[in-house]
Amino acid sequence: MFDSVLIANRGEIACRIIRTARRMGLRTIAVYSDADRDALHVQMADQAVPIGPAPATESYLRPDRILEAAKATGAAAIHPGYGFLSEQPDLVSGCAENGIVWVGPHLEAILSMGSKIEAKAIAAQNGVPCIPGYSGADQSDEALIAAATEIGFPVMVKASAGGGGKGMRAVFDPIDLADAINSARTEALRSFGDDRLLIEKLILNPRHIEVQLLGDRHGNLIHLFERDCSVQRNHQKLLEEAPAPNLDDETRSRLFKSSVSLGKAIGYNSAGTVEFVMNAETGEFYFLEMNTRLQVEHTVTEEITGIDLVEMQFRMAAGERLPLSQDDITCTGHAIEARLTAEDAADGFKPETGEVLHWRIDPALRCDTGIQTGSTIGSSYDSMVAKLIAHGQDRETACRKLASGLNRLEIAGLTTNRLFLRDAIRSDRFASGTATTNFLAQQWPNGWSPKDATDGLPYAALACHLRDRPASSPWQSLGGFRLLSGAGHPARTTYVDAENPESRVEIAGQSGAYTLTRNGTTETVSVAWQDPATLRLTRNAVSETVGAIHNNGATYVWGPGFDAVHRVVPAGDFNPARHTGTTATPDRIVAPIPGLLVTVNVRPGDTVAEGDTLVVMESMKLLMDLKAAAAGTVSAVGAVPGTTVEAGALLVQLDLTQS
Repeated sequence: MFDSVLIANRGEIACRIIRTARRMGLRTIAVYSDADRDALHVQMADQAVPIGPAPATESYLRPDRILEAAKATGAAAIHPGYGFLSEQPDLVSGCAENGIVWVGPHLEAILSMGSKIEAKAIAAQNGVPCIPGYSGADQSDEALIAAATEIGFPVMVKASAGGGGKGMRAVFDPIDLADAINSARTEALRSFGDDRLLIEKLILNPRHIEVQLLGDRHGNLIHLFERDCSVQRNHQKLLEEAPAPNLDDETRSRLFKSSVSLGKAIGYNSAGTVEFVMNAETGEFYFLEMNTRLQVEHTVTEEITGIDLVEMQFRMAAGERLPLSQDDITCTGHAIEARLTAEDAADGFKPETGEVLHWRIDPALRCDTGIQTGSTIGSSYDSMVAKLIAHGQDRETACRKLASGLNRLEIAGLTTNRLFLRDAIRSDRFASGTATTNFLAQQWPNGWSPKDATDGLPYAALACHLRDRPASSPWQSLGGFRLLSGAGHPARTTYVDAENPESRVEIAGQSGAYTLTRNGTTETVSVAWQDPATLRLTRNAVSETVGAIHNNGATYVWGPGFDAVHRVVPAGDFNPARHTGTTATPDRIVAPIPGLLVTVNVRPGDTVAEGDTLVVMESMKLLMDLKAAAAGTVSAVGAVPGTTVEAGALLVQLDLTQS
């Protein structure tokens, strides 16, 4: 076994790899960009080396800088994690040339599976079922359009390289095909440096099933059962579980046979995953791709088998034999993983950025994360915050445990999808084990919103009321606008939400006993700080806890059914002039988050229709189309392609057409 390893990655997977490496007694070396200087993986590692500016193309996607860091620190091995350079041939070759152990499969396996076109051909040669489609050398628009027409709509336009849903477009109408080809090709080139495409028949309402493989350098190869990753958004997985529900033994056996057959055909010798798309009605499955690396969702396989896949990767890379045969592998219970992301699910999954002001997880869950209180989620990388995993004796137990853990999760500073994940797990469609990749559209055709959302303003007002407020004037020392109704009677303070001044809460009382009046309804509560971020409230002899924290004029509150942020101020302190408009309105197209402006499609004087794409932004590795909310004429353009803008920046101003 080698004595040290450099982790060529960041975030949760870097931290995950470091934990196993340290348990095995290996010296760990982290690499980091300028944006990650204070990141958790940097703090955890024994050594850390800077490798460049924030953009991944200038840091984490630079094989030369990774190799330089390895040589400078005497790293004996490099583990790539997933994404970035994990399937990049140049880094594998560089390791071989410099006598560094590559923790992953051999180069030929990566090359053969790296192109979906070549991978599909190899799979077909080895009896693995494949989706009908076109993967020819002629990549002209004319050839692709002709192939799609011959295959028959609907079709999937798919990038040959890479993964993660990049460069994929479902096309139902021939009129949309040319635009889909152009956008998929552009995204593929930006993401992978390879703009080759293939066209496949689109399987409607499919399940996404994958099989975990593990091989050594002595010709041994086994499977570690399957996973179901059907709950997705834009081809990005949201919930993953093992084993797959509602899968009969005969189908499961054929999945294992196909996967192992493909793995043996390429002499696979590390951890890898064969992915399939399955017709939910017939149970027929077709080869999708093979990922020659560790998967994000490897955690659920670890939970049901008790096998540390990162440790196995290290041992296989060191030349050890697989310590287990196929018959030794057992499946115990059920495991489900939820990907917690910095996205506002109620606002079309808009990416969020900001500092994590508070972070606390339910200890009943396994949590793989790269953040802690004080970490920053920026726009340079993806929106992953953490992976939360529950294991139970059966699927129902795992579901209940994960939903409960998401309910108890505490995070403040930015919006996450935690309540969406909780609701998804609790839905009848997921509970029945019949979810497909169309889960979101079927479950929430008009978009998700929190069910029975709790009003967070009273909690925010209470937190402000109990906070020690330094007096900057004699009037402010009175705590805001107060009405004294007589000697011995408590003062009343009216609080307003500065973002919505019509929304108000009146609080009266002292010494922990208060009355709250909101929208004409009054209730009595006892409240006190349980710790610096937790309020304990008692009403009708029932107590509960609610999280609250103040930062930069905002009060963040959270609880089992809500996450909210309010700019609460006493009515006497409210000044509308302090609040500037940085929000989007029909006549103002603003940057929703910090990001790079990729294209600007309009100039002053242009006429636009509702739904026209005016600006394309890139943030958190995603392209976002900013569309006109109404028809009008462009009066001003503040957007310049190739520049980076902050959230709220005005990009396009419209003079709306009068109806």
